[in-house]
Amino acid sequence: MLCVTYAGKTSHDCRFKDVSFRTLRKGQRRNMDNRFATALVIGSVLSLLSVIYLSTAVGTVSWYHYFTPSVLSNLSEAAAADFLSETDEKVYTDALFRCNGSLGLWQMCIRVPQHNLEQQHESPSVSKCILLSFSDQFLDKYQDPGNHNTETDLVRTYLWRCQFLLPLVALGLIFFGAVVGLAGCVCRSLYPALGTGALHLLAGVCTLGSVLCFSSGVQMLQERLPLPHGVRGEYGWSFCLACVSSPLQVMAGALFLWAARASRREYTLMKAYRVA
Repeated sequence: MLCVTYAGKTSHDCRFKDVSFRTLRKGQRRNMDNRFATALVIGSVLSLLSVIYLSTAVGTVSWYHYFTPSVLSNLSEAAAADFLSETDEKVYTDALFRCNGSLGLWQMCIRVPQHNLEQQHESPSVSKCILLSFSDQFLDKYQDPGNHNTETDLVRTYLWRCQFLLPLVALGLIFFGAVVGLAGCVCRSLYPALGTGALHLLAGVCTLGSVLCFSSGVQMLQERLPLPHGVRGEYGWSFCLACVSSPLQVMAGALFLWAARASRREYTLMKAYRVA
């Protein structure tokens, strides 16, 4: 801006232009603040939804379903007892194949016909589930499932471990990112949003890794223990929730990163203007 001074005084036209420019900058800054706030709110909502979806997916059993024809659904009482007591991979996998089984990260369920139970119920079949303990999750998988004399299948072993560990890591990262974001709100600064965004991106990668590990593990198991004729398997709604959770976390992280970087750039421009 070209300003003409007379005896140390700035011309009236120059002062008017300077005031107009300051007003314009204030309006632009107000608009940017609104955009930052909108991005943070949308990112927070996406983050909350991803936590709800992922927590629901981890706690439910509908990751994978086996649909068994009625002619094959003939699990005996002894087989049902073995399913509830044994942790052998072949035993519970055969039960899942033959009894409309459902597989989750922390539990497995089968549908047992009514006549196999001591007590009669109104429904023709009921669910019997087993919860997998933390030690059960770290059991080795073998090249020939059920045959402990064969070599350990390291790929399937670590896929199984990663499929339940990675969602927990993702939830921990989101929680820590929320703490960092709250600290930024207390300090009235958007810079901590950089850390929150990076943690959400890492959480999205972990969730995606869990989904891929689970899918790969199921496919490799079916290669070693083929499905009986007439039995089919499908991914359930818990698996779909985990799949949806991953992009929500990535989008939330991208919004947090954009808000932090754009705010920093705007602050740099305002600081340069004040110096000028």
